[in-house]
Amino acid sequence: MLAELDIYRNTTRLESRYKKLVEKAYNFKHTNSTLSDLAAYKAMRLLEKINRIKFGF
Repeated sequence: MLAELDIYRNTTRLESRYKKLVEKAYNFKHTNSTLSDLAAYKAMRLLEKINRIKFGF
């Protein structure tokens, strides 16, 4: 039970970071494409990590 709670907390924290990175990438899209690409890349890597935790890969 405790492990499931830790997994839930970690995924919600990571999902929050993912949403912030996606928003950051969108906001930089029109002003600085390099920063936008970097934020999008970090968001994709974070999403992969979230999926590995959720689905056990």
